[in-house]
Amino acid sequence: MEDIIGYHHVSLSVTDLGKSTEWYQQVLGLEVTADIVGKGFNRTRLRAPKSGVTLTLTSHDEQSGDAFSERRAGMDHVAFELGGTDAVSTMKTRFEELGVDHSEIKSSASGSAMITLRDPDNIQIEVFGGPFDPAIAAGQAEG
Repeated sequence: MEDIIGYHHVSLSVTDLGKSTEWYQQVLGLEVTADIVGKGFNRTRLRAPKSGVTLTLTSHDEQSGDAFSERRAGMDHVAFELGGTDAVSTMKTRFEELGVDHSEIKSSASGSAMITLRDPDNIQIEVFGGPFDPAIAAGQAEG
């Protein structure tokens, strides 16, 4: 049996493709690499410029209209690795500059520094990096 060596991409269903695309570009710095029109859907492919991590956003012609909930069977959240704790701190500053609601820098169950936030469809997004450093977290809370 072959081993899985990584993720190819994650695709999220969204209610407003334009609004969500703009949010992921502005908030997470992803770049549009393709717009795809299919039978019954439109999709935008976004990539992180340095790592190539790919996220696609899909708007279906026939949507349920139900709000996202991680308590329903399906997806719970998407977590992005930023590298180090300093990168998490820098991202927190970016969120503040953009007026994006987010958590403080906190320690994840694995001991990594993390911030949680929600996209326009209420999908929980997490950003992780390095081991949690209380001094950096405290400095961000004061600064």
